Amino acid sequence: MTGCNSGSGGGNIKSAAAVTKVYGTGQKFIAVAVEYNSDIDTSKLSKTDFRVEGRTVVKVYGNTAADLAEQGRNGKYVIVELSPDDSSALLWGGPSGSLPQQTSSASTTATSATPSGNSGPQAGTTQGPAIIRAAKGIVTQTGAVTTTGGTVYAASSTNVATSTTVNLVVDEFKQFTYKDPKNGQILPYNLYTPANYDKRKSYPLVLFMHDASVVSTTPTATLVQGLGAVCWADAHDQAEREAFVLAPQYPSIVIGDDYKPTGLFDTTAHLVEDLSKQYNIDTGRRYATGQSMGAMMTLGLNIKYPDLFAASWVVAGQWPADQCAPLATKKLWVTVSQGDTKAYPGENEIMDIIEQTGTRVSRAVWNGQSTTAEFAADATALAAQGAPINYSAFLKGTTLSPGETAPGGVEHTTTWPIAYTIEGIRAWIFQQHK
Repeated sequence: MTGCNSGSGGGNIKSAAAVTKVYGTGQKFIAVAVEYNSDIDTSKLSKTDFRVEGRTVVKVYGNTAADLAEQGRNGKYVIVELSPDDSSALLWGGPSGSLPQQTSSASTTATSATPSGNSGPQAGTTQGPAIIRAAKGIVTQTGAVTTTGGTVYAASSTNVATSTTVNLVVDEFKQFTYKDPKNGQILPYNLYTPANYDKRKSYPLVLFMHDASVVSTTPTATLVQGLGAVCWADAHDQAEREAFVLAPQYPSIVIGDDYKPTGLFDTTAHLVEDLSKQYNIDTGRRYATGQSMGAMMTLGLNIKYPDLFAASWVVAGQWPADQCAPLATKKLWVTVSQGDTKAYPGENEIMDIIEQTGTRVSRAVWNGQSTTAEFAADATALAAQGAPINYSAFLKGTTLSPGETAPGGVEHTTTWPIAYTIEGIRAWIFQQHK
């Protein structure tokens, strides 16, 4: 039985919100949540029922909140999912400042991609606000929409502009500033606190450190540049591995190719210790990870502060091999691309030094174009070898999409958009305890 017609859909729409999600390449505008004045029957919805100006609609379904869902449900929201491959989807544009040009990589690539002594970014270099486009859309209900009570809202020519934005996962971080009492350095940071935090219970903490291209005065830049911070705070990961997630936003480059860090290097360690006192954080389950500059910091912090972390994930970075023998006592997972002309040979040298101490290193070469299931199997197989240090390299050329060329000819910045999608490595990190 067909329900009664209650006018056009446009007149029954209360509001529309833009929904963003962070991908390996950065934050994207990927849905519009249309709020109606009554619950909508999700079974009657079709992707042809809505149009979003300048975008490709890929899926339409009902929901009880302005959020994505695997399956639709009856509710006051209609979620209009958009293709993340649309040219206008990407919101992250990088820093507004410019780093010195480099010979072996793009100008925004972190210092670890450049040979020592060339004109790459140097410690202390600053950049301005990040370029992050606002998520804005105009949605039109082009087909009939039916409420759970059977009322039909006819198609409408009314255009509805988004008035609010929902930033999935990113909005769950809070921003703070830490003034280091030991050296006076000031460090902005983002902190995710477990949704059901209970101060009577201890929790792990994951520290993520971004690369030099993300240096910015915008506190949330590190959250929207890629997956390095937000992957740990995703609802799925938190359901499996509840934890605090700490993501400092460095206002200047902390370490350059001379491996002489600024005071923010030590301040990062001091911040981890300070938060461990503020919250009930298990000091035997603190973990570090970082990409490029952040990977260098991860290695350096493990050497200078050997008791700080239970395990670490190093993504596309290196440290002078002759200083790396202390890493033999650590639990590490190292990920790099064979096409990274500095980080790959640098990590090979570190692995050789570690093995010379008698510590076992498990090694594997993976296809960077693997499916989620294939990466899961790869990570399980490598972890099953039981070594304290795992070394996975992406086969040269496979961090690039078909037809894509690496910035500056170096597969450096193309490494972490893939690496942080691999859940099996995140799971291994949490299995490690001091």
